[in-house]
Amino acid sequence: MLPVNPAPASTFDCVVVGATPAGIAAAVRAAREGLTVLLTQHDGHIGGMCTNGLGQWDAMSGHRRCPILREIVERNAAFYRGTPDEANVTWTWSNYPVAAFAPGRIEQVFEAMVAGEPRITLWRHRIPATVRTVGRCIQAITVSDKAGQARQEVTATTCIDATYEGDLLALAGATYHVGREGFADYGEPHAGVIYTGAHEPKPHVAGAAGAQVRPFDHAMSLVHPDSPRTGDGAIQAYNLRGCLTERPELRILVETPPASYDRSDYLGYVRRWVIINNRCEGKASYNAAILPGENHAYPEGDWATRERITCRHMDFGLGLLHFLQFDPSVDEVHRRMARQWSLCADEWTDNGHLPYEMYVRETRRLRGRTVLTELDFAAPATGVRPRCQADSIAFTDWYMDSHSCTRDGTTGQDCKPGFRFDGKLVMTDRFRPAMIPYQALLPRELDNLIVPVCLSTTHIAWGSVRLEPCWIHLGEVAGYAAALAQRQRTTVAALPVSSLQHALLESGASIAFLNDAERLLDDPRRSAWELQAAAGELDSFVAPC
Repeated sequence: MLPVNPAPASTFDCVVVGATPAGIAAAVRAAREGLTVLLTQHDGHIGGMCTNGLGQWDAMSGHRRCPILREIVERNAAFYRGTPDEANVTWTWSNYPVAAFAPGRIEQVFEAMVAGEPRITLWRHRIPATVRTVGRCIQAITVSDKAGQARQEVTATTCIDATYEGDLLALAGATYHVGREGFADYGEPHAGVIYTGAHEPKPHVAGAAGAQVRPFDHAMSLVHPDSPRTGDGAIQAYNLRGCLTERPELRILVETPPASYDRSDYLGYVRRWVIINNRCEGKASYNAAILPGENHAYPEGDWATRERITCRHMDFGLGLLHFLQFDPSVDEVHRRMARQWSLCADEWTDNGHLPYEMYVRETRRLRGRTVLTELDFAAPATGVRPRCQADSIAFTDWYMDSHSCTRDGTTGQDCKPGFRFDGKLVMTDRFRPAMIPYQALLPRELDNLIVPVCLSTTHIAWGSVRLEPCWIHLGEVAGYAAALAQRQRTTVAALPVSSLQHALLESGASIAFLNDAERLLDDPRRSAWELQAAAGELDSFVAPC
């Protein structure tokens, strides 16, 4: 796909850096509210992980949260009306995943949404290179290609960092954190270096507290008592999240391994058979090969460093497929099984049928005006809801989780006897649907920058916000905030949160979790109930009707 040539205009009402799903939601909402918007993307394809192999909406409830998420889901479902896949792509809280999508199809949805907004200017192959600030505001951003060429300065009233990497916030001088906090930092029970065992079958207890969330069959095992619980620079593992197909006419076996292939890497490798069975167009998401520890240089690395790390992860995932399909050490039954799912001929046709991006699960995290911690999302000692947030503008329904941060037992070596993982968390039995405060999107040092993706959380709390439905919700919040700030001739930091909350509620977006959210959309009392929940006046998840 060829880059879009930059327009001559250098001044916009809003600049959105990062055409992730959150960035697209922010840009579309801001444009629909009357702003001129520049949307930049570091490569030639928009849509982030949704167009790079995710394949499903990760949500534990049937809430479609906000208008733009509902529109994305409905536009995608329109491709499949009257087909066998219609049920799989139709959002429903009774299934997991709630809905599926194919990478190429969802990219078409995002492209159509952006192209349909004449106030959006899209620059592909552009990254933020420098930032000029005056006082507490970003005055100008210089963008360039990854080689530092094609430089152009742009100005805007409001800037939105919607990248997975937090590149704009870092360049602008906002405080951020990379890695795990220690227990001493915020008193989080699961902070720092902790050793855990395999997932254990446990009843899902969130529903017992009255929250209408989907049962999940497993939870984290005990934490080893000798875990140091100290902070470090480790982040959870990344991986190739490819798209595989079972359709014979599209299936491409990996007969030739990557040039870097080393058979010995896979002989003792444990994590082999992780295919997410979302079954859309006979395709599924490939989520197997992870390399804990080999991504730690990515968040602060330049793009050359990041691309080397990406190449390593892509090659390792591709090599695992080759190994499973052809290596004689794999028994014939399992080799035959592995050949039933392979690369998909009609996905990423210009990139060897591999995604353009790997699954970057965690990088920088803003240290904003408030910091969300495990204590904000955990099941309370009394009552039903976790901590209420008076400035809540969104919610999360995904349990706190993390992939391994260093070793994870994939080579058969335990961190401690009986405890395979360092940092792997599956906290389904310790979580309740929680609120996200507006202050967590705002840097301490800057008044016209808002951060809907790399928002202000600890490593533990990050596991509950790092899902695309949540980020799309926060992206739309950012778009509304930019527009309201423009109308009120103020900054996003000085914007009265009550005006933002009312605008969100009037649009059909939620600011707090209530059961039966879809049914309540047309109930004139919904806004009052959600505001009561944010204010701590509604402890139940059940609407008092």
